[in-house]
Amino acid sequence: MKVFTSKDQLTSEITGIKAKNDTIGFVPTMGALHQGHLSLVMAGFEKADVIVVSIFVNPTQFDNSEDLKKYPRTLDQDVSLLKTLNKDIIVYAPTVEDIYNKKVVSESFSFDGLEHEMEGKFRDGHFDGVGTIVKNLLEIVKPKYAFFGEKDFQQLQIIKKLVEKYHIPVKIIGCKIHREANGLAMSSRNTRLTEAHKNVSPFIYKTLKEAKLKFGTKSANKVTEWVKEQFAKNELLELEYFIIADTKTLKTVTRKNKKNTYRAFIAVYAGKIRLIDNIALN
Repeated sequence: MKVFTSKDQLTSEITGIKAKNDTIGFVPTMGALHQGHLSLVMAGFEKADVIVVSIFVNPTQFDNSEDLKKYPRTLDQDVSLLKTLNKDIIVYAPTVEDIYNKKVVSESFSFDGLEHEMEGKFRDGHFDGVGTIVKNLLEIVKPKYAFFGEKDFQQLQIIKKLVEKYHIPVKIIGCKIHREANGLAMSSRNTRLTEAHKNVSPFIYKTLKEAKLKFGTKSANKVTEWVKEQFAKNELLELEYFIIADTKTLKTVTRKNKKNTYRAFIAVYAGKIRLIDNIALN
């Protein structure tokens, strides 16, 4: 398996791949890979000849320095896991210097308001950091397809907007949320959960599924209040937000319209670990 740590090395490899007219699929990750990431890679091989997986903990999308410091970094383990899928996967594991040179700062982006909803309200500058790294990586890898999980649905919509506004020639493909057997959305942060929080965390998805059922007959406001009540009774999980939003604008719904599609979004603290999830409602 080829592992590149500099963009110059990778660019040379990409040039050779393009010369053979092979299509490139791209899966950007921050490492600490799990089955959810592998499902994205497998989806990639259904459409592309070559898959590039980036492994880079991007400092500019963390608003919490402690979270950045503690984020798991397991490159050797990640490479071994990818080898179990396909030894021809290309791994790009750059240093911070390789990506940002000496200036570790975000570009400023406008995503037509998508960046100000949900996560944008709670994580200052987060989507500028996401836009900066994804734009940079897409320009380096030059894939035909790029694959992102729907767990970060807001991020997925923002990346689609990024590609549209900057005319980047890539098709962004969203892939369904991969879950643990107990329903918890797979995340690299799950490895940091205490035993008690692991045991109680399936409550998040259970509540989302019940909220979906209630949304069929009740208003968005009534469902939202019900969810808040459920978490108020839970001593181990702290609800940061629960929002029902339009899937296109990501704006919070006040009144349902049969022509629109909606999703419920949630962010929860399990101790110091922040977990997010979402579910399609109609």
